Amino acid sequence: MTTATTGAAASKSSFWASGHWPTLIAAFLYFDLAFMVWVILGPLAPSISEDLGLTPAQKGLMVAVPTLAGAVLRVVNGLLVDRIGPKRSGAISQIIVIAGLFAAWSFGVHSFAGTLALGVILGFAGASFAIALPLASRWYPPEHQGKAMGLAGMGNSGTVLAALFAPGLAKLFGWNAVLGLACIPLTIAFFIYLAMAKDAPNAPAPKKLVDYFQPLKTADAWWLMAFYSVTFGGFVGLAASLPVYFTDQFHLTPVIAGYCTAACVFAGSLVRPMGGALADRIGGVKALMAVFVVAALALAGVPQADSLPAALGLFVIAMLALGTGNGSVFQLVPQRFSAEIGVMTGLVGMAGGVGGFYLASSLGFAKQWSGSFGPGFYIFAGLAVVALVALIFVKGQWRATWGAAEGVRI
Repeated sequence: MTTATTGAAASKSSFWASGHWPTLIAAFLYFDLAFMVWVILGPLAPSISEDLGLTPAQKGLMVAVPTLAGAVLRVVNGLLVDRIGPKRSGAISQIIVIAGLFAAWSFGVHSFAGTLALGVILGFAGASFAIALPLASRWYPPEHQGKAMGLAGMGNSGTVLAALFAPGLAKLFGWNAVLGLACIPLTIAFFIYLAMAKDAPNAPAPKKLVDYFQPLKTADAWWLMAFYSVTFGGFVGLAASLPVYFTDQFHLTPVIAGYCTAACVFAGSLVRPMGGALADRIGGVKALMAVFVVAALALAGVPQADSLPAALGLFVIAMLALGTGNGSVFQLVPQRFSAEIGVMTGLVGMAGGVGGFYLASSLGFAKQWSGSFGPGFYIFAGLAVVALVALIFVKGQWRATWGAAEGVRI
């Protein structure tokens, strides 16, 4: 059996028998390498900044623009997936990213404006979330979609690859060469994708444009988007900014800063599926409340850390909390918006990207205006506290209405 079409036999089959594993592998590979290049300007930022003479605020904006572009383009990709299918949408997105990186390598990036233009192109890589997940999950029945989305979603670990390898390659060949070298694995993955990925035969009918904005008429949609802007925004904002922080604050080489960043990002990526499992066990609200408390304390403690081990430990704790929060939010989304899960995935994902843009850019401005990254961390820790208060405010209503109605643990 290769599809999750109709009939009891399909729904009762095992995970691997009920879906299409070549598509699942292709979706993961596409997502993984797309996330690798989405944040690649972060690990390269120390080298780019030295070469182009960027200010701290410009560095912050440079690493933040791909997250904002990815946030907006997730909605665009969601529309494309509904109209031309996820496979073709993914192919178009990959071609744009490869062509953009190849052009940046061929002609060079010689100005701050050029880095921003490249960041917009890299946003197409960040928007792969809205393509890879439906590409994989549509092949699976409801009881296996969580596993499919979890496996495909593990592609966010690609951010670790950028932190591990980009600084070392930049030291050997120059940072501009890294943009060209990145085209090699992306091109290989593109051809694997074309050979292995296949659109599911039971794709839903395209929605009208107005339907994409229906959930925004409810307060719950805005609350979930706000919570994800803190959890995923914190995760991706730190992933992009930590190389700059470690090099500026502790005068590490870009390579060592990349290793430190990779350790933090790996922690946040690893626990995302565990966050969903924890939310299933104790409820998404309880899990998120703990996440916001831990993240706020860890981020507020960073400016007080006077040594690399102390700062690194706090960042790992913060990333573990934020990664857990990412899984917890997406445990709540289908409980409230089961009929609009595709639309809400795009909207919530967009909010996460906006949060990442804010954190990465605010750290740069804080450094330039105050001479310290501290205010940026304090403000984001404060946002986690605000999210906690808001969650306490809405949890009673949620449990009394849609939580009780569905009989689920929230």
